[in-house]
Amino acid sequence: MISRVLDIAILGLLMERDYHGYEVRTQLRDRLGIWANVSFGSIYPTLARLERRGCVEAVPSESRIGSLSTGSLSGERASLRSLRTTPGLGRRGRKVYRITERGRQEFVTLLADPATLDDSRNFSLRMALAKYLTPNLRVGLLERRRADLVERLAEVRAGAHNEQLDAYARSVMEHAAQAVELDLAWIDNLLSAERSNQETFAQKTK
Repeated sequence: MISRVLDIAILGLLMERDYHGYEVRTQLRDRLGIWANVSFGSIYPTLARLERRGCVEAVPSESRIGSLSTGSLSGERASLRSLRTTPGLGRRGRKVYRITERGRQEFVTLLADPATLDDSRNFSLRMALAKYLTPNLRVGLLERRRADLVERLAEVRAGAHNEQLDAYARSVMEHAAQAVELDLAWIDNLLSAERSNQETFAQKTK
């Protein structure tokens, strides 16, 4: 499961632009907010596996210069300085990875696959990349997460009424229930907006 989630994260980054392998680690932390301690020992094998499956391809570093798109001139200059000054880069570090058409198709399939939706971190990753899904797929993603949260809330509330708990343990359970309720309110707001997008999308495609 973890490997599939890492596939989603890396392919999602490459949907935006090409990256050196060492840049992927920084982006996972700074752009997607996950896996602060993910190692190159996980990233490079994943990139190699995606390359063997035809989801990504390695291109020369020079081919990436014209495709840098960080949103600002200063950001692009910083990226170029990073390529020139990052120490310790060997042959592998100079490899630039680009997503293929097959990779784009697999990314969307994995992103929308309910079989890989299993925890809050996974869901947060999907929401960070949800712009690549259609409104219908985003609604499906949110509805599945809502169902999971409703089930979780029932479990936590039941646990909070356990007569064997002392006041401190019960307060922890009550706090957990409040956290789930906040998540549910957030999901409901997102669902309301996405259902409106869903209707607009349906009208445009008629």
